[in-house]
Amino acid sequence: MRFEQSAVVHAAPEVVFALTQDYSARLKWDPFLRTAVLLNGATEPRVGVRAWCVARSGVGMETEYVSFNPPRIVAVKMTRGPKILETFGGAWEFTPIDGARTKVVFRYQLRARPRWLAWLIEPVARWWFSRETRLRVVALAKVLARMK
Repeated sequence: MRFEQSAVVHAAPEVVFALTQDYSARLKWDPFLRTAVLLNGATEPRVGVRAWCVARSGVGMETEYVSFNPPRIVAVKMTRGPKILETFGGAWEFTPIDGARTKVVFRYQLRARPRWLAWLIEPVARWWFSRETRLRVVALAKVLARMK
């Protein structure tokens, strides 16, 4: 199951990318999370680096960066997470519109388990993640507007 949220923000892709990948600033703009840390001594994200994030609801997930191409795209896959998710992955894309605006797309894919219950779990997960993702995109846009 796939879903995405997008917005146009008032900042260049380099600024947006840097802010979203700065774990020291992550909790200042991301309302979904209460914890966001890089693991194993990493000081910045890159392919192969793992992160531990905990949602405000208390659900935690370890992810690994599988793509890191500043300032255009970053992607992660779940390496450890809630038992109800068989797989989870996400990509954030930053596309320049002009010198002062960027289209931000947060795109996710997940598969629930057990598979025989996916028909029930996945629509609920999609609704919840989509709502939370929309709030994240809106919060990011607000923070960037204040940074002007």
